[in-house]
Order: sequence, then structure tokens, then C-alpha cells
Amino acid sequence: MFFSQAGAQPRTWEASPSERKKLVEVFKACDEDNKGYLSREDFKVAVVMLFGYKPSKIEANSVMSSLNPDTSGISLEEFLNFVRKKKELQLYRNEIRHIFTAFDRHYRGYLTLEDFQKAFKQVAPKLPERIILEVFRLD
Repeated sequence: MFFSQAGAQPRTWEASPSERKKLVEVFKACDEDNKGYLSREDFKVAVVMLFGYKPSKIEANSVMSSLNPDTSGISLEEFLNFVRKKKELQLYRNEIRHIFTAFDRHYRGYLTLEDFQKAFKQVAPKLPERIILEVFRLD
């Protein structure tokens, strides 16, 4: 919640020409019958090839339900858009992980009020103490 309130947003990710070529190749390899779209099962295989995990039923349902109901699967452009969003989310999560690690000076896996206070004194020395206390206490 703190990051969204602070205005942090996922970075944008744009596939380079070589990355786009690889994504198109994965799409074509998973579209075995050359239908021009990926079925639910084709989509799962493509995600495994690109990200190294099998998407959950919930993730697959979410992606498939967001598609045009008149289509039988995910088109190349929809697939490329899915990958872009996924990559942007990975960048955002990595950024959050780096920030957390910087705050967690004692490598405990959690942050104390003291950790917050020290970090904010370095990055935002003029920030009122009450703001730090309010952020730390958010549920």
C-alpha cells in the first residue's frame, strides 16, 4: 500500500527486436496447428517456455477471460501484451525487493521501526517523524 500511495509505478518494458523475435517464435512453436492463436493449454506451455513455471488455473482463467469472447484463444498481440505486463511486474517486484533489502540492514527478513527511521533519515531527512510512524503502523 505504501508504494502505491507514494506514487511508485511499475517500469515500462518494451521488447527489443531480438526479444520480440523470440516471443513470436515461442508463440508459433506453441501454436502447433497454426491456428493463429494459443489455446489454454498452448498458453500454459508458452508460459513454461518463457518464465519457467506452469501458470495456475487462476492465472490462466484470468488471462483467458480477459480476451475477446468471440475468439478461441489468445492472439499474438494479446500474448505479447501479456508478456509485457508480466515483465513490467517482474521489474517492479525486483525494485521493491532491492528497497526492502536496503532497509533490512540486519538481514532479518522483516523491518523494525528503527530500520524505517534510519532509512528515511538518509533518503528523506526532512520528512516529519509522524509520517514515518504513520506509514509503519499501516495495516
